[in-house]
Amino acid sequence: MSSPLSAALRPRMSKPDWLASPKTLRTEVLAGLVVALALIPEAISFSIIAGVDPGVGLFASFTMAVVISVVGGRKAMISAATGAIALVIAPLNREHGLGYLVAAVILAGVFQIILGALGVAKLMRFVPRSVMVGFVNALAVLIFMAQVPEMRDVPWAVYPLVVAGLALMVFFPKVTTVIPAPLVSIVVLTVITVAAGIAVPSVGDKGELPSSLPVPGLPDAPLTMDTLTTVAPYAFAMALVGLMESLMTAKLVDDITDTHSNKTRESVGQGVANIVTGFFGGMGGCAMIGQTMINVRVSGARTRLSTFLAGTFLMVLCIVFGPVVSDIPMAALVAVMIMVSVATFDWHSIRPRTLERMPLGETLVMATTVVVVVTTHNLAIGVVVGTIAAMVVFAKRVAHLANVSGVVDPDGKQVVYSVTGELFFASSNDLVYQFDYKNDPDDVVIDLSGTHVWDASSVAALDAIETKYAQRGKKVTIVGLNEPSADMHQRLAGQLTGGH
Repeated sequence: MSSPLSAALRPRMSKPDWLASPKTLRTEVLAGLVVALALIPEAISFSIIAGVDPGVGLFASFTMAVVISVVGGRKAMISAATGAIALVIAPLNREHGLGYLVAAVILAGVFQIILGALGVAKLMRFVPRSVMVGFVNALAVLIFMAQVPEMRDVPWAVYPLVVAGLALMVFFPKVTTVIPAPLVSIVVLTVITVAAGIAVPSVGDKGELPSSLPVPGLPDAPLTMDTLTTVAPYAFAMALVGLMESLMTAKLVDDITDTHSNKTRESVGQGVANIVTGFFGGMGGCAMIGQTMINVRVSGARTRLSTFLAGTFLMVLCIVFGPVVSDIPMAALVAVMIMVSVATFDWHSIRPRTLERMPLGETLVMATTVVVVVTTHNLAIGVVVGTIAAMVVFAKRVAHLANVSGVVDPDGKQVVYSVTGELFFASSNDLVYQFDYKNDPDDVVIDLSGTHVWDASSVAALDAIETKYAQRGKKVTIVGLNEPSADMHQRLAGQLTGGH
């Protein structure tokens, strides 16, 4: 007979989900390998954007992926060095050096832990679907745009190689899905270019790969208040951008996999991963949407193992197989990312039939999000602007839902106005003008049983209505308030104008 303690511990001792079957294990291992191969050139590119040595970006990708695979709240999501983070911290590195950058990464991790503990993840509920669709479509556009420079001013052989890579990823799954098509494409194109001696840009052209593991240490910056005030603004901006991208990516993976993730744990986990990355001299990072799509949507990974192995394989490939990895043609990785771009874009959202049925406001919000993200190359800014636009559209739509209808008693001594809809700052502005102050009888009843008073603007509007009637010697009685509305009205009525 088992004890209560053993029963409580049993779920924790269950077999990891990646050991559920040999097929699952194979999928996770191969997905991690594909992601690691795709991470190398991107991490190097982001290092260049930040103005640091390629090893700094590669080390950050390694530590972020490995740590988040343990402490993160979203299985199968890939975190590593990203372009958004690189853009935020590049000015700090340029003006003060790598020591200050690393200090900012550690402080950003502390900020993320604090924000996570304060429940910042709950703000995701305010991001509407139209913004999410715009976010996904903008992401697909950015992924494709990032490949364009790799196809500009290059040898002609690059183009047939990209086409061949795309063809392999489209048709190989029809033969078998045992091995991920992106991995097959990378291996085949590498063998062709090396065996035939085709001179095309390769991973090695992006920068030198590290030859040893990162060593932990303290940032090379003085521990003074001046240092803190210098790095704090960059660290806070990095924390916000990192959390925004990570939480949006987690929500996207939730939708793709039909599973729920722990957003608070993910927020705190991002902070822990950045602190660890900082102490190992990395440039920090957050969730990588493109690599996550490779892992989840293209390769079919669903567990933490793929994330862990992506980071592990990254270091193994750089340190042990550096010369081989350096020979991978960029055309192969460009083809993979183009396929990711096509798979990520929500094509249904731009079909003529969908656009005809969708409210114009929703479509405008989606388009606004896409335009801002593509223009700024910053997913976080696009989401914020898109969400604000959605709120404006929503407020404009519901502002006209507050209706007033009046019925005068047969004896003409009393009028009863029934108000329906929601009363808040947008709808209450028009409320004042829907009463006949001049011609109404002396006894006026306003029935609010069909509405809810949400804010001080609505209470101020009711005060104004009472004042206008009082100026004509008429009495107003407000009835039907629900409990929260009555409480707000009781606290604020007559207190919102300076002269009264």
